[in-house]
Amino acid sequence: MAKIPFIKRIEQQYQGLSPNARLIADHLQHTPLDVLSCSVAEIAQKTHTSKATVSRFFRQLGYDSHHDAKQELNAFRANGYPMYMESNQGGALNREIQRIEQTWSNIDQDQLNGLITSICESSRITIIGFRNSYPVALHFRQQLLQIRSKVRLLPQPGQTLSEELRDISDDELVILIGFRRRPKIFKPLLDKLQHHNVALFADPSGQIYAEQVKQLIICQLGQEQALDSYAAPMSVISIICNQVFTLLDKSADQRISEISSLYEQLDELE
Repeated sequence: MAKIPFIKRIEQQYQGLSPNARLIADHLQHTPLDVLSCSVAEIAQKTHTSKATVSRFFRQLGYDSHHDAKQELNAFRANGYPMYMESNQGGALNREIQRIEQTWSNIDQDQLNGLITSICESSRITIIGFRNSYPVALHFRQQLLQIRSKVRLLPQPGQTLSEELRDISDDELVILIGFRRRPKIFKPLLDKLQHHNVALFADPSGQIYAEQVKQLIICQLGQEQALDSYAAPMSVISIICNQVFTLLDKSADQRISEISSLYEQLDELE
C-alpha cells in the first residue's frame, strides 16, 4: 500500500521540527484524517499547542497552508486509501485494529526485510528496552531465542549497561526498543552505538533518531486513551519472528526440537 504523502513529508522533516511541532506531527501521523476534519484551532487544542504553531507546522512541511494539506489528503483518500481518525465509534477493539493497520501501512518494507536478514545473519543479537519497552523487548528475545542462539536482553535487573556494551562486536545486531517517555540515558546510549548495526522500534516521537540507526520501525501506540497500547509492536514482532523462522529453515526446526526435548527431560511444561 502506498504511503500517505503527508506522512512522508512528516518523516522527512521530523528531525528539524521544534518540540511543539513534533507534538503535532506525532498526533497527525496517528490520525491523519484530523487534517481533514479539524480546523487549525482544533488541531492546536488537541495537541496542546497554538494556532500559530500549527500553521507554521504545515508550512514547514512544504504546504502553503492547512487548506493546501487538506486538499492533498482529500485527493489521496478519494483514491481509496484508508485513513483513521480519533473516534468513539466502533469501540476499543476497532481502535486496536486501526493502530495495527496504520503501523503496517507506514512501515518501510525494505527496512523490515533488512532487519529480518540481520536477525538471521548476525553473530549475536542484543535487545535493549527500558521502562514500558522492557516487556516488549523481553517478549522479542523469548520469541527469537526459540529459533536461534545468542540472543540476550539488556539491562539485566539491578545491573548497569557499560560492561555489556563494551563487548558488542562489529557483526552483532542491537535492537533498541524505545517507546515514548524514554529515560534520559536513551540519547547517549544511541550516540555510543552509532557505529554498530542498530535497529530501533519506537512510536512516532522516535523519528528524531532516524539518522542514527540502520532500521527504524515506527509503531502506533494510540493517543486517545490514558494508557498506551502495545498491540501494534507485538504484531510487528510476531511477523518478524515468523519470517525469521521461515528463513532459518532446518536450523530453526532443529533448535525447536532440541528445546522441546529439554522441556520433557526437565518436566518444565504441563
